[in-house]
Formats: sequence, structure tokens, C-alpha cells
Amino acid sequence: MKRIIIFASGSGTNAENIIKYFQKRKNAEVTHVFSNNLRAKVLKRAHDLKVKALHFDKESFYTTNEVLNIIKDAQPDIIVLAGFLWIFPKKIIDAFPNKVINIHPALLPKYGGKGMYGRFVHEAVVQNKEKESGITIHYVNEHYDEGAIIFQAKTQVNGDDSADDVAKAIHELEYKHFPVVIEKVLGLRDEI
Repeated sequence: MKRIIIFASGSGTNAENIIKYFQKRKNAEVTHVFSNNLRAKVLKRAHDLKVKALHFDKESFYTTNEVLNIIKDAQPDIIVLAGFLWIFPKKIIDAFPNKVINIHPALLPKYGGKGMYGRFVHEAVVQNKEKESGITIHYVNEHYDEGAIIFQAKTQVNGDDSADDVAKAIHELEYKHFPVVIEKVLGLRDEI
């Protein structure tokens, strides 16, 4: 049984989707959800789905090895960032090489980097009159949104689309593709 850990900072709809997807499978499970936001809805979603939900602060994440040691004890096969807004520490990336992946709500390298998340990305896409947007799933390195790309999926953006319209289309892509790409990275699926 492959073990998945999720990091998220907010609502946790992607985390919930991933947890439910793997609850229907026999080959992998989400064992923990970590959040840097004590009020994040993702913690309640995880708890409701019988997944360990843990909150941590900056010191335990960056300064001490507290979070790193908890992750090591959990022995994950993959660490999934699903709407996690802090830069991931090099010490965790180094401890789990090629096992930390992230989803970004745009077609990287466009609209990536610090401060480019969620609604900010969709507003920029609409403001710049882009014809398409999408999702990028990539390995995590010590820089925001610069790790090697694993998978991208696109959606059309129409001239009259609002940021909310783009967000809705992006969420559909995330829910459809993210669990499948996780399976692929875990070696449980041949094709995406």
C-alpha cells in the first residue's frame, strides 16, 4: 500500500478529492494532511474523512526538524502539495528526492512564482486576455513553481470569461487529473 501525505493551506477541495479517490483504490491511501493554517477547512475535511490532520507553525517547519521528523515517521511514498502556499524547505525536499509534487492553476512557466496562486492567477489570465489556461503538476524544488513539469492540461479561455469562470474550469481539470497523475508518479498507472 503506497502512502500519500498532502500539504494544503486553505479550503482543501483538491485534498478531499484526492482522499476520496484513493479511498476507492486498494493500492494507495492518504495517511496525513498537514496545514500551516489552523483555520483551514482542509483540516476539517481530512478529519471528516478519517485522515490524520495536523497543523504546524513556521518554526516547526523551517527552524526545527519537527515537521520533517513527523513526515519521516509517516514514511510517505509521495508528498502532494495541493494549494499549499509556503515555499517548501530544502531539507524536506532533500529527504524525499523526486517525491514532492505540486499542482499550479496555470500553464507554467506563465503565471508562476511568489504570490501567484488561486484567484490572483485567474485574474491575471483574464486581464492579459489569454486564450487558454490550465494546470501544471510539477516536482517541487526550493523555488516557487520552478520544478520539472510532470503533466499539463489546458482549457480554453473565452473573451467574456470572468476569473470565476476560469477558476471553475481549472478546478474541473484539477479534480480530473491530479489523482491520476499521483497514481502515475507512484508507479501504479502506466498512462495519464
